[in-house]
Amino acid sequence: MAATDVTGTGVPVPPGRVPSIVVRDLRVTYKAYGGKRNALGDEAEGRLGRALDRVTRHVGTVTEVPAVRGVSFVAYEGESIGVIGRNGSGKSTLLRAIAGLIPTAGGEVWAGGDIALMGVNAALSSALSGERNIMLGGLAKGLSRKQVNELHDWIVDFAGIGDFVHLPMRTYSSGMAARLRFAISASTAPDILIIDEALSTGDVEFRAKSAARVEEIRQQAGTVFLVSHSTATVRKMCDRAIWIDRGLLRMDGPTDEVCDSYERVMRAIRRKKRLRG
Repeated sequence: MAATDVTGTGVPVPPGRVPSIVVRDLRVTYKAYGGKRNALGDEAEGRLGRALDRVTRHVGTVTEVPAVRGVSFVAYEGESIGVIGRNGSGKSTLLRAIAGLIPTAGGEVWAGGDIALMGVNAALSSALSGERNIMLGGLAKGLSRKQVNELHDWIVDFAGIGDFVHLPMRTYSSGMAARLRFAISASTAPDILIIDEALSTGDVEFRAKSAARVEEIRQQAGTVFLVSHSTATVRKMCDRAIWIDRGLLRMDGPTDEVCDSYERVMRAIRRKKRLRG
């Protein structure tokens, strides 16, 4: 039986595969306000000119910055997909748009289930204890208080924070906070789990536990997206990789093939920089 395009993306869906995320021509544009030049031009000089410059330099200047430019792909149930690219390439913006957290400038996103997004900068309150943040995080995931209480011990144990759970999160190290965020997000098996750089902050033991949990979610027909600068982590945890470059989808395919191409380009860029320096 031949593959057919049932998603409208132009990408054929193999027989027996069930799409979980369909992204078609997705675009995200940021608006930057302000400019370097004042509204009066270069002739404004001296003390008065400098004063006027401080007041008028942001007048009427709006710059549109395309962060994601026409990205299309289909993700399937049971896949673990690594998203790689340089800083500022649009990786996190793409997945935050897929999760519905930021507005899009165009295109379409279809999700076949609930989406859980977690990352190093996930919003938990540093003034509250770990215990209170577990409750708030669980409620934000749509769980009842009873369900959160039932998962409490599992979350504390998985995060490895022990008695620190009773202390404000501002007393936690960055690694402890990241572990807690991951544990809250992964305490249930969402249909789609998006992990943004969080695993890079953990130690070897925690990364192994996280990888095992991601595999469990995948085995339950979940789809996992992992945004990471570490191709080693992506190679270990993902069976597919997407390379985003300057807001464009540069490559999508088997993890090793995509990571190999990305690393070759990065090595070439570093060589050019050394020669220039």
